[in-house]
Amino acid sequence: MLSLVPEPPLPQLLEWKVFFSEPLPRPLKVFRGPAMLVTAYLAFVVLLASCLGLELSRCRAKPSGRACSNPSFLRFQLDFYQVYFLALAADWLQAPYLYKLYQHYHFLEGQIAILYVCGLASTVLFGLVASSLVDWLGRKKSCVLFSLTYSLCCLTKLSQDYFVLLVGRALGGLSTALLFSAFEAWYIHEHVERHDFPAEWIPATFARAAFWNHVLAVVAGVAAEAVACWMGLGPVAPFVAAIPLLALAGALALHHWGENYGRQRAFPRTCADGLRCLLSDRRVLLLGTIQALFESVIFIFVFLWTPVLDPHGAPLGIIFSSFMAASLLGSSLYRIATSKRYHLQPMHLVSLAVLIVVFSLFMLTFSTSPGQESPVESFIAFLLIELACGLYFPSMGFLRRKVIPETAQAGVLNWFRVPLHLLACLGLLVLHDSDHKTGARSMFSICSAVMVMALLAVVGLFTVVRHDAELRVPSPAGEPHAPEL
Repeated sequence: MLSLVPEPPLPQLLEWKVFFSEPLPRPLKVFRGPAMLVTAYLAFVVLLASCLGLELSRCRAKPSGRACSNPSFLRFQLDFYQVYFLALAADWLQAPYLYKLYQHYHFLEGQIAILYVCGLASTVLFGLVASSLVDWLGRKKSCVLFSLTYSLCCLTKLSQDYFVLLVGRALGGLSTALLFSAFEAWYIHEHVERHDFPAEWIPATFARAAFWNHVLAVVAGVAAEAVACWMGLGPVAPFVAAIPLLALAGALALHHWGENYGRQRAFPRTCADGLRCLLSDRRVLLLGTIQALFESVIFIFVFLWTPVLDPHGAPLGIIFSSFMAASLLGSSLYRIATSKRYHLQPMHLVSLAVLIVVFSLFMLTFSTSPGQESPVESFIAFLLIELACGLYFPSMGFLRRKVIPETAQAGVLNWFRVPLHLLACLGLLVLHDSDHKTGARSMFSICSAVMVMALLAVVGLFTVVRHDAELRVPSPAGEPHAPEL
């Protein structure tokens, strides 16, 4: 039977075979430069000590509240934390060695970029329907489903087949969407409806969870380094080690949690309400622009840090723990900056975070020049980006809660995610088509231009909300007026 589609030429057939079948053989680089080793461990110790000092001083100054001394509330918190923290720990344990694992299987950088794009695409697709799925299926069942799908995702990492790894990335996108929707929804319903605790105590639970999330990320990086390198088990070991944590989280949720369901919301109506809010309020539009530009650059940074540092002998687990310690330091500085003593506003800190990232990306543009690479400078720039993330995310969370009406938040956040992930995917696809020797430097240059655009959006938002008292942290007692933004 004749085909109406012409056969591709032989070179294209060979290219497809290389891309989708057996990975190309390439020797692994196992040399570890002493400068990079010393810098990584020194940065980790200094950042960890700084975080510990700030947190200890904060704990001494913080008065105990009623919620902290309520035994029933503490037991309920513990039931939630033991499942949620196991899920977070399993998630973080995989992060340091994801790129390294694909490289260990001898895939090219372009092939690895496609795997990351698949993960991002599945995250945005499943993220759009995750809330409706969780409400329909049940929050407890969704948490158990998370454990199953993420365990399957980890098991796919044992295969060197490219299509199996693509399926694993799709499962990872579904798992990520469930992780950031099902657990929080289950807790809020149980807190308010079943246990009848005051709604004012909910932020305290998630503030504590955010702090321990950073701590778990730091510990996970060290644990990943231990099982992958110190024990000599290779880059697949952290993924295998995550499976028992996921199984335990699912078992605890299954046996100790009650089931609850949410009110069914029509997805088209949710998106329509979100779009209406986005287009009718300039503050929301500018906030979404900042989020899309800033966080798409962060996604590209997550892809690039391993190929930039690994050839110079960086201990990936310790590097990742240093990143998380820098982010924790940024979060601690956010709390200090918005405290009664300094009383800076979240809008100030978003501006500062964007400026830090712009400066860091300019540093990376020069430190990744082919033939003149400076891995220590690149590492310092990456740490500054993580520090900026520690300032940015709590500041942006505060501004979103104040600017976006609660009834429209789900729809607006869905619209925020679409350009964010599209920009990140576009960046990775551009990187896939670039020369591997100059691709990182070119991508950092593009990201610098993107962050300059984010800075212009910050200036625009600053102009719009300058006299908006709603977007200020409440004034300390005794002060008649809050400072202007």
